[in-house]
Amino acid sequence: MKNPGVPISMVYPIMKTIAHKGYEIEKFFTYASFDSGVLQDTEARISEAELERLLIAAANYTQDDYFGLHQGQITELADMGIFGYVILHSKTISDALAAYQRYNAILCNVFNLDWEVEGDDLLIRFLLNHPGQISRHTIEEMASSLYHLLGRLGGQRISLNEIHFMHDAPADMQPYMEVFGRVPCFGGKDNVLCMSKDVLNSPIMYSDARLLEVFENIAQETKDELTQVSAYSDQVAQWMKKCVPSFFPTLQQTADYFGISTRTLQNKLKAEQTSYNELSVRVRKELAISYLKKREHSIGDIAYLLNFSEPSAFQNAFKKWTGLTPGQYRAQVRI
Repeated sequence: MKNPGVPISMVYPIMKTIAHKGYEIEKFFTYASFDSGVLQDTEARISEAELERLLIAAANYTQDDYFGLHQGQITELADMGIFGYVILHSKTISDALAAYQRYNAILCNVFNLDWEVEGDDLLIRFLLNHPGQISRHTIEEMASSLYHLLGRLGGQRISLNEIHFMHDAPADMQPYMEVFGRVPCFGGKDNVLCMSKDVLNSPIMYSDARLLEVFENIAQETKDELTQVSAYSDQVAQWMKKCVPSFFPTLQQTADYFGISTRTLQNKLKAEQTSYNELSVRVRKELAISYLKKREHSIGDIAYLLNFSEPSAFQNAFKKWTGLTPGQYRAQVRI
């Protein structure tokens, strides 16, 4: 049974981009302190944090401040394995986006996408599944790769009406013109690609109903297996949330609730590449962000609800999690 995380194949696009730039892969792995031996195991998975670290290291190694943007340009559906083949053989772009949303967990649990039609516009948003921050390179790789893949699927270049990124603007806008054909707006509340809603009905050139059924069956089995693996840590996290605000459970209280020893609990969580402390942070962070979006709770109230010893302890923890104080985060959220 596979571990949660991302498949080792997700490292290949980084390798391909580094090679495309004329650098030696093994020298990069040495620079990034990455054991390339794990690539020999096609069933291996690494953590999302490790993939993020490699992407940032690749940007530094190649001295390309737009590495994610450029990686997205040369990403192919074949790089995405079964997930990519489901998209490739979908009937329309609308079906492909639905498949992307449905099976993205096979590749990564950190982000997904959603879309809606507003007037004549199709808005595709990139969403974080867990509160927190990821690098500009990751967001721009997601947007760039999806934009170019949709164009290839439909056999035509897609004109973007608007692009919005949450991160701050870098110094040079020319790379965005070369990739998207327009300059994004930065510092927004969402990461969004905006295009004509007509794109949704565009037929996919490679659509094959027979192959789609085959690949979807495999994709669903893979997703179910991964979901089952992560179910235990999710149960623990849900129970932690139910305890708040009455109390925030200790490791011993959590083990007692599930009827196992603390050692067994720690081993079960370790098998899912997490720990009691990591789940505690995740739960408190998710609840904090949820409370901050509700104006009826003061920051002092939220510190109390989350069982922090004092408001300053909550403020310090929240800034460590997100890079912002609770007040700064609340000011950025549009209710």
